[in-house]
Amino acid sequence: MAWSAIRCDERSVSVLKFIRQLLIIITISFVAELMEYLIPLPIAASMYGLVLMLAGLITKLIPLEKVEGAADFLTEIMPVLFVPPTVSIMANFDALRQMLVPLVVICVVTTVLIMGVTGRVSQAILRRENKRKEKNQT
Repeated sequence: MAWSAIRCDERSVSVLKFIRQLLIIITISFVAELMEYLIPLPIAASMYGLVLMLAGLITKLIPLEKVEGAADFLTEIMPVLFVPPTVSIMANFDALRQMLVPLVVICVVTTVLIMGVTGRVSQAILRRENKRKEKNQT
């Protein structure tokens, strides 16, 4: 068969690009699972995966455009991924009833704490960028 006989339309190329992006994310998740198994620390594989992806993106080993489409898709369907755990929690609500007050307090306190820390870090980054811009202008 001659190469000229093989036709790739735009949709096929788009699907292949998406599959390649998804494979990169899945590979990082797999490596993170291996790290969780091999490294004797109480750290979840998802944390290893986040650090690996962040390091890859920062160092440009993984260009953003190589994972952006699949990451956007996974972010869009994230609410659907929370349905099974939510149903499981509701099914076992009687067991959780005795821990309801401590769980609510923990959720509220950690949410406020995370919002505060995130705000402070964002402000510090913006100040640093503004100082850098002012320094470059002078």
